[in-house]
Amino acid sequence: MTKTVITSDKAPAAIGPYSQAIKAGNTVYMSGQIPLDPTTMELVEGFEAQTVQVFENLKSVAEAAGGSFKDIVKLNIFLTDLGHFATVNEVMSRYFQQPYPARAAIGVAALPKGAQVEMDAILVIE
Repeated sequence: MTKTVITSDKAPAAIGPYSQAIKAGNTVYMSGQIPLDPTTMELVEGFEAQTVQVFENLKSVAEAAGGSFKDIVKLNIFLTDLGHFATVNEVMSRYFQQPYPARAAIGVAALPKGAQVEMDAILVIE
């Protein structure tokens, strides 16, 4: 099976030895996105703003792969404080419509660069 590297200049550049996404067949595996502004490569301030930035970064990579949020079948959310769960749900409702993707929300001790939230996703593009 052929693997295709997916990149978007509208999302933060990879900060390590990984790709923003890999497409294998009609499935796209998106790497974790943290709330970096792609133009400054700096974290945005505030939890809600960080969550919005992560969704915007994911959206840019999904579009570069030829997909959209309606193609996401699995979303993983990593939070340094599970007390922000309600905010994540509220922001997520701005980006997704039913049927919603399968999802996990995982509490973690820390994330790269001091981010409060990180997300990765799997898309299936028909």
